[in-house]
Amino acid sequence: MVCDSNETDLSIGIPAVMLPQDAGAILEDSLIRNASVAVQLYSPDRPLVDTAEVFLWLMAVGTILCSSYWSAWSARDADIEHEKLLKDTPDDALNRESAAASGIVDINITSAILFVVIASGFLILLYKLMSYWFVELLVVLFCIGGVEGLQTCLVTLLSWWFKRSWESFVKVPFFGAVPYLTLAITPFCMVFAVLWAVYRHKHFAWIGQDILGIALMVTVLQIVRVPNLKVGTVLLGCAFLYDIFWVFVSKSLFHESVMIAVARGDWSGDDGVPMLLKIPRLFDPWGGYSVIGFGDILLPGLLVAFSLRYDWAAKKNLRAGYFLWAMVAYGFGLFVTYVALNLMDGHGQPALLYIVPFTLGTLLALGRKRGELHNLWHKGQPEIICRHIKLAQ
Repeated sequence: MVCDSNETDLSIGIPAVMLPQDAGAILEDSLIRNASVAVQLYSPDRPLVDTAEVFLWLMAVGTILCSSYWSAWSARDADIEHEKLLKDTPDDALNRESAAASGIVDINITSAILFVVIASGFLILLYKLMSYWFVELLVVLFCIGGVEGLQTCLVTLLSWWFKRSWESFVKVPFFGAVPYLTLAITPFCMVFAVLWAVYRHKHFAWIGQDILGIALMVTVLQIVRVPNLKVGTVLLGCAFLYDIFWVFVSKSLFHESVMIAVARGDWSGDDGVPMLLKIPRLFDPWGGYSVIGFGDILLPGLLVAFSLRYDWAAKKNLRAGYFLWAMVAYGFGLFVTYVALNLMDGHGQPALLYIVPFTLGTLLALGRKRGELHNLWHKGQPEIICRHIKLAQ
């Protein structure tokens, strides 16, 4: 670096050090008070495999596993109820879908595409309006969803032991008849969510966030369903492109990765948006959290849950069905994601880039090999069920 053309070029090196926010605040406070400050720098090696990533993997796989079985049980119970209706009043067969899918939302191709478009718009909104108060609004919305999810999960679990609780109701203004069990569980869920919101900056707050997040995702995966492999392919294909664009391509348009900036909670003075599962890196000297977004669990989970419903309808065992292999594919895809994350020195990776090809590719390949791809793609149910319904009608 020189000032005039006739000066000798000097080699000047200015070291730069990045500190954690809390360490920087302590250092700044000491300098303001003119205190004596001694700084010793070291660069410890990170562990090859952090336990936080292992537990996140187990949480993601466990969430999809539980959600899939709940979805399959609900579908089987609905089919049993429908069979009873067919025996008593065969004319009601025309109303099968409305009777069996009460409270269930089936995704179609249009809604699958719109979902990704709306998600992109919401991501830009988060990126542009990210601030402390905007994160507070997201926390409120997350708490509302978490209360609903936690209440649904707890009521379903407890109803196995307190079956008669569904027979007793109490009238509540604006809500009508509400089971006593639901009325008893709701205050606990609300208090749990409020306590998490108040203490979410504490070092232990990740536990409450993960509990609310898992309950919310399990409930969503039980309510929202893909009816066939065609819709699942469109949904996951769009999500695949969405993840790649907002992690990698958005850098050329916004000068940084929009997805990573939103996940970190830049300019918000917060730990990021709450729509994440997170676990602290206990054995990493650099600290921080390992995280996974809800979308990386929910979207593949819709396809995995569909595979189990199909297996149960076709009376397939685990090895001959699709669910086991879909679960293995998801687990392996998520494992490859963490491998890529470590190879890229911790730089954010789009998980669906690795998960979608494994899960979707596995179902497509198995369906083609077994000659069932047509039913999977168009009908979403085995041929024997289709013939039964046709005869019943």
